[in-house]
Amino acid sequence: MNIREFIEEKKKKKEYEQLNTDKYIQLFEKNDKELETLMTYYECALMEIETKFKVMNAQFELTREYSPIETIKSRLKTIDSLVAKSHLYNVKPSFEDIEDKIEDVAGIRVICSFPEDIYIVADCFLQQDDITLIDCKDYIKNPKANGYRSLHLIVSVPIFLEHEKRDMKVEVQLRTISMDFWASLEHKLKYKKELPADINDRIVEDLLQCATASAELDMRMQNIRRQITGGVSHIDDEVDLQQWM
Repeated sequence: MNIREFIEEKKKKKEYEQLNTDKYIQLFEKNDKELETLMTYYECALMEIETKFKVMNAQFELTREYSPIETIKSRLKTIDSLVAKSHLYNVKPSFEDIEDKIEDVAGIRVICSFPEDIYIVADCFLQQDDITLIDCKDYIKNPKANGYRSLHLIVSVPIFLEHEKRDMKVEVQLRTISMDFWASLEHKLKYKKELPADINDRIVEDLLQCATASAELDMRMQNIRRQITGGVSHIDDEVDLQQWM
């Protein structure tokens, strides 16, 4: 949805009066071409990153005879989400500040078969000389309190335009199939509707137990894979992603 469609949708819902005083909406509406250009740059960065993972997976099939990457998904933040995050982080109403402070405008999710594959793929990705690691949050080794597990990388990648090279930030999330399944359902259930406190607390506890069970399933399946391959891990040494920062 572009900014014009966004405004029209809000008008239909009688929210335009509130929107009209919003500093970010004013910025986007008055500079819709600049917004479109910036989002196109992010889209180009996503294409660069997605191609890298596809090429990497093709080589894995040749050299290791298996594909550690199951699926690759990409997304750009919606206008709604961009406005909400700008408010949350108290970002100045300028494209320069939005680009500098909001690091997940462009996001790509890489779904792997096993937990150890996540670190192999991330390590190979970060070895590429045009990728710069800005930040790394390992929610697999250190899960969030709600049970969420995923490896988050904020990286910078160059895109080559007609007259310039421009570095763009992209958030890369790497998960197993079960981690992605849990996170997707948790997100849908979390924002479903307002619930009484006792029911909400019970659901939070149930989701945490599901996350723990999901992590245990990942490790059991990984151990089965190791037995099939002769007890050999696909990681020779402990991968330290901080070395790339």
